[in-house]
Amino acid sequence: MTKRTISNSGPDVFPMGLGCMGMSEFYGPADEEDSIRLIQEAVDLGVSLFDTADMYGAGHNERLLGKALSGRRDRVVIATKFAIQRTEDGGFGGICGRPEYVHQACDASLKRLGVDTIDLYQQHRVDPEVPIEETVGAMGQLVEAGKVRWLGLSEAAPTTIRRAAATHPLATLQTEYSLWSREPESELLPLTRELGMAFIAYSPLGRGFLTGQLRSVEDLAANDFRRHSPRFRGNNFTRNLELADTVHAMAESKGCTAAQLALAWAMVQPNVIPIPGTRKSSRLRENLAAAELELSEAELRRLDEVAPLGWAHGNRYPEGGMRTLDG
Repeated sequence: MTKRTISNSGPDVFPMGLGCMGMSEFYGPADEEDSIRLIQEAVDLGVSLFDTADMYGAGHNERLLGKALSGRRDRVVIATKFAIQRTEDGGFGGICGRPEYVHQACDASLKRLGVDTIDLYQQHRVDPEVPIEETVGAMGQLVEAGKVRWLGLSEAAPTTIRRAAATHPLATLQTEYSLWSREPESELLPLTRELGMAFIAYSPLGRGFLTGQLRSVEDLAANDFRRHSPRFRGNNFTRNLELADTVHAMAESKGCTAAQLALAWAMVQPNVIPIPGTRKSSRLRENLAAAELELSEAELRRLDEVAPLGWAHGNRYPEGGMRTLDG
């Protein structure tokens, strides 16, 4: 699988990154030492893009990643995000894109990561109260100061992206994208290609649903945030399961896993870099093997038939989370 480039001037990376969020929060309990070993194993296997955010574990995930990558800094691209504020007790304090906060958040992330420069700095969610030009202008100052190399946005609307790119070149857009979240194909993917940006696809396995391993919401830990996701609740879960089973059957006939099929499909797009998360070495190796999986035109057409744009039942997030999405 050909490596992917982060923007027209950015580095080449392995065509699949590692999302580290679940090692600190949201998907049930995790062991820190196991997570560190997994991250280091990923580096040894060739993974070069590691994605985190200052809000994951209220700073814990950045500290974890910095510790794991110590001594391996020259082999990786570290991507982190800011804008979703956390309170001292771990609560959520809203979204902030004010210029002064951009600088404060970056300095805090640099300290937690234990690095002099963040490779890719992304606005996690767009602040509707602050013009994007002001936020990205402040992010550009970080580039000028040598604290950040490249800039990106997450879950931003097309008009916002164009305004931001007119203020400072953007390297990436990060948005949910998978066989059950194909909305970016309408405008976002074409726009990123037009602007020479890489598209970082988070939750490329449908938050684990597309792996075929989940048969009931009771398979999730009690504190797993997916228990509150509309797509994992009630009739939505049942209806989504029928379609996930179809993808699983296709994978079996091809001699691969459902996860590998879903990831290979995501990587068909030339500028897409999926960043599946995992806490298990076996899953890491399974996911990475998808980079060598080739899909025929007939298989791609079949996937279009069984998982067309908009087929998933239920919103991506609960009502509060949906309100944070730009546009």
